[in-house]
Amino acid sequence: MIQNRELTIDDYVAMLRRRLWVILIPAMIAPAIGFGISYLFPPKYTSQSTVLVEAQKVPQGYVKPIDSEDLMQRISSLQQQVLSRTQLQTAVERLGLAKGANVDEVMDDIRKNMTITPVFPDAGGAKKKPGQSDVLGFQVGFTSSNPRNAQQVCNQLTSMFLEENLKAREQLAQGTTEFLSRQLEEAKHTLDDQDSKLAAFKRDHFGQLPGDEDNNFKILMGLNSQLDANTQTLNRAQQDKSYAEAQLSTMMSQWKASSQSSTSPQALEQQLAQAQAVLLQLQGRYTADHPDVVKQKNDIAELKKRLAEVNSAQPEQNTEKVSAIEPPEIRNLRVQIHQYEQAISQATSEQKRLQEAIKTYQSRVSLSPAIEEQYKQLTRDYDTAQKFYTDLLGKKSESAMTTDMEREQQGEQFRLMNPASFPSAPSFPNRLLFAGGGLGAGAAIGFALALWLELKDKAIRNELDVEAVMELPMLISLPWVVEDENSGKKRLEAGTSTRDRDKETVQV
Repeated sequence: MIQNRELTIDDYVAMLRRRLWVILIPAMIAPAIGFGISYLFPPKYTSQSTVLVEAQKVPQGYVKPIDSEDLMQRISSLQQQVLSRTQLQTAVERLGLAKGANVDEVMDDIRKNMTITPVFPDAGGAKKKPGQSDVLGFQVGFTSSNPRNAQQVCNQLTSMFLEENLKAREQLAQGTTEFLSRQLEEAKHTLDDQDSKLAAFKRDHFGQLPGDEDNNFKILMGLNSQLDANTQTLNRAQQDKSYAEAQLSTMMSQWKASSQSSTSPQALEQQLAQAQAVLLQLQGRYTADHPDVVKQKNDIAELKKRLAEVNSAQPEQNTEKVSAIEPPEIRNLRVQIHQYEQAISQATSEQKRLQEAIKTYQSRVSLSPAIEEQYKQLTRDYDTAQKFYTDLLGKKSESAMTTDMEREQQGEQFRLMNPASFPSAPSFPNRLLFAGGGLGAGAAIGFALALWLELKDKAIRNELDVEAVMELPMLISLPWVVEDENSGKKRLEAGTSTRDRDKETVQV
């Protein structure tokens, strides 16, 4: 093949024609060789079973499923459990596979030849429900040199998958319920402790809690109003007592003076002084129009008139004996004074009580911020403990329903769709696949050999080859003279047949 020029489609077709047998001979021989080689490998038989994953029968809105992992992750976890030494050793002894062989080697052979293949829904199948996995199920496969053993082992492995799934789901649900029960018991103890602390704090700080602050202010205002009213009552009682005592003193002086000498200037002056003192007290309490003030002024005027009369004339001697019994007015005044003393005593006691109560509520109001902070902390801890307890109680109830659902097999289940099949034909070696591989290898060898022969071929076959080799323009071309086999005559051929490419056209 001349490499100094660009090849065309005609050149490639010519190459294919020249080297066709070089390509076809390896392509026809290699499939037969591959088919024969397939008989050198011992046959392997594969048994398969199909397990369908059924969705939970109870709606998830009522009972939540316990599975949080992906289906393939759970299948992988179950595979590790099924292929554990304990499980496999039991299966090997049950099937009698270890006769005359090492148990560990048999178990390793089972692990190597077991396959798990997920089953996906068809593209045109039914729509997936909410919460449903993309995997509809899985296939368990086992490959062995004996078809009967392959079926038995595959059937046993599938049964182990189903049993382990039921056991794992029930254990998971039961373990979750027991764990939540322990946590719920601890949360209840914590909640009881917080409740006791909160109750003791309320008992020790009764009336000082944040909710009592407004009530304390109202009570304090009421106590202050009562104290003001009590103070006014006490002052009024004291004033009334002082007035009654002044009146009593005046009447006693008058009564004693009248009993001794009703017309004595000294007695009249003493009565006048006492009456004036009483008038000053009355004027301090009442106005000038008050009846008591007017009466006292009239008494003073009468005393002054009598005193003037006594001073202007000699008094007459009174020899009559004065009665020693006090007049009713004096006795009434004494009773009033006693009543005023009792009222003052009661008002004083009430005043002390109100003052103590005001101090108590003032201390409560002043301590409210500190008490409020402690109360909020205790309330926050109590609310947290109560919320945690309530959440755990709800989760425990859900877990208990899930456990009952799993016990009744109402949750997600593995159902055997197709039992382990009996392999009538070996899965390995696939003789058609070997023959196809031989065909591909033979064709590749043929093309490689043809390409090698073309690269090694330096023949000149047409005008383009001449120009590429000699690097000169072509002046004339002589066609090949061919003798006709039928008539024996010679004829000229200007075309480029296969014979022309084999014997080459001489070009100048």
